[in-house]
Amino acid sequence: MSQVLAEQVDARPVTGGLVDRHGRVATDLRVSLTDRCNLRCTYCMPAEGQEWLPDSHVLTDDEMIRLITIAVERLGVREVRFTGGEPLLRRGLEQLISATTSLRNADGHTPETSITTNGLGLAHRAEGLVAAGLTRANVSLDTLDRARYAAITRRDRLPAVLAGLEAAHRAGLAPIKVNTVLMRGVNDDEAVPLLRWSLENGYRLRFIEQMPLGPRESWDRAEMVTAAEILEKLTGAFDLAELPGAARGAAPAQTWSVDGGGPDGSWDVGIVASVTKPFCGSCDRVRLTSDGRLRNCLFALRETNLLELVRSGIDDASLADMWRTAMWGKSAQHGIESDGFVQPRRPMSAIGG
Repeated sequence: MSQVLAEQVDARPVTGGLVDRHGRVATDLRVSLTDRCNLRCTYCMPAEGQEWLPDSHVLTDDEMIRLITIAVERLGVREVRFTGGEPLLRRGLEQLISATTSLRNADGHTPETSITTNGLGLAHRAEGLVAAGLTRANVSLDTLDRARYAAITRRDRLPAVLAGLEAAHRAGLAPIKVNTVLMRGVNDDEAVPLLRWSLENGYRLRFIEQMPLGPRESWDRAEMVTAAEILEKLTGAFDLAELPGAARGAAPAQTWSVDGGGPDGSWDVGIVASVTKPFCGSCDRVRLTSDGRLRNCLFALRETNLLELVRSGIDDASLADMWRTAMWGKSAQHGIESDGFVQPRRPMSAIGG
C-alpha cells in the first residue's frame, strides 16, 4: 500500500456511516439486480446485447439481503433503489423488497424502497410489488410514438410500457416518475408532448442528459441535448418557475413547477444535467452491482469486490469496514467534461441506474 493511500485509510472513520474525504455522506444505495435487459436501447447496449454474467457470478438473494442489511443497519443507508439491467427480470424481486422493507435503520425508520424499470412486465406485478413494500417507481420512457420507440429500443413494446405505468398508478405507487433521455434528431421534438402527457396522467417527468455509459464510441458530447436546450423547449409552451435549491437537496434533478403547480401542486418537471451541471458536490449515492462489486461513483474506474469477501466467510463488521474504506476514496467529481475523462468499462446496464 502506498504511503498516500495508507494515510487516506488511516484518516477515515472506523464507525458510523459512509463518509468520503470531501464531507459527503452516502445514504442512497442503488442495487443492480441483474445485468440482463429485455430491451436493446441504442444508447445503452449493442443490438446483439452483451455477454451476460453467469448465475454463479451473481449475488444470491441471501447474499444481497445480507449486504443491504449491513448498509441499512450499520452504515446509515436510508434509501434503497433496485435497478438493472431490468430489475423485473430478477426472480424473487418481491422477496428482496419485502426483506428490505422489514429492516430498520438507526432511527427506527424503514428504508424508502423504490425501483427503476423499463416498465415491461410491470402491469402484471405492480400490485405484488406494492404488497411487498415498494413505495416508488421510476419508469424509463423516451417517446410516445410506437414506431420511434421500436427504433430506439429495438423492441416494439410501447403498449406494454404504457399498461405498466397505468397499473403502477392504480396500485398506489406514488410518485411515479418517468425518466426520459432526449437525443438530437431522434426524439428531441417530444419534450413538450411528453411533459403534457405526463401532467395529464399524473406522472412526474424527469429529463436526463445522455451520459457516456453506453457502447464505446457511441456518445458524442456535441450531439447531446443539453439541459439548457430542454429548458428552452419547455419554456416556449409552459409557465415554469424554478423551485428553490433547498427543495432539491441531494436529488439530481433541478426542478420547476409547471403552470403554477396545477390543482394539487404536483405539476413539476425536472432536468438532470449530469454532464453540463454535475451535482457531484451533493451526491449521496453508492452502488452495488449484481455481481457484488461496490462502486462509490457511477463513473468510478475502480470497484471493491464484496461478493468475494462475502463468500470468504468474512463477518458483518469487517464487511462494513471495507465498505467505509471504499467510500472514503470517492473522487470529488466524475470529470466528464475534462480532457482526461475515461469512460467506465462497464456500461450503464451492468452498473445500475
